[in-house]
Amino acid sequence: MSAKTSRPDRKRGDRGRREPSEFAEATLSVDRVTRVVKGGRRMRFRAIVVIGNRKGKVGLGTGKAAEVQAAVKKAASAAKRAMIRIPLVKGSIPHPVDLKFKAARIRLIPAVDGTGIIAGGALRVILDHAGVKNVLSKRYGTRNKLVNAQATMLALGKLRFTGKETPEEAPKAPEAPPVDPGSAQVRVVKKGDVSHEGTLKSK
Repeated sequence: MSAKTSRPDRKRGDRGRREPSEFAEATLSVDRVTRVVKGGRRMRFRAIVVIGNRKGKVGLGTGKAAEVQAAVKKAASAAKRAMIRIPLVKGSIPHPVDLKFKAARIRLIPAVDGTGIIAGGALRVILDHAGVKNVLSKRYGTRNKLVNAQATMLALGKLRFTGKETPEEAPKAPEAPPVDPGSAQVRVVKKGDVSHEGTLKSK
């Protein structure tokens, strides 16, 4: 009898060969929310997701669905669309920032190397995914995760580039449009064509 030849498993495909994503994803919370409609109460799940590449890009998103996985997927898609870029100076933020949003108040202060992320809750998760390694923070007011997460994103959005960032962290300048050599014109200007103010005289 001939030996039985092994066939490739079509169900498995290339699932094990999938490349890792550039962005790290973390679910802050999954809560059950209720909406009262005419026929009664409609219960769904609300997910809060943070996405970042730990190199200065971070995003926050929320999603609602009848199932937890669908809510998390919606929140991740919303976070990718709402990503912002923040400046990083030697693993910390360039300057202090203080912000009040609804019932939450966030204060962020730069720290030296070796300090770590002195924060907790949603604030720590967002700073970690943004790539901040050393920072001092203080949170006042509400303990609601969504409000604190939104306040943290607004505080990070107030950070401004100071010119001390590394070339990888600094924003790239827009490239100048190419110039067509055939469209360039050269005009010969004589001394008598220039006025006393330094402008060209109209002919």
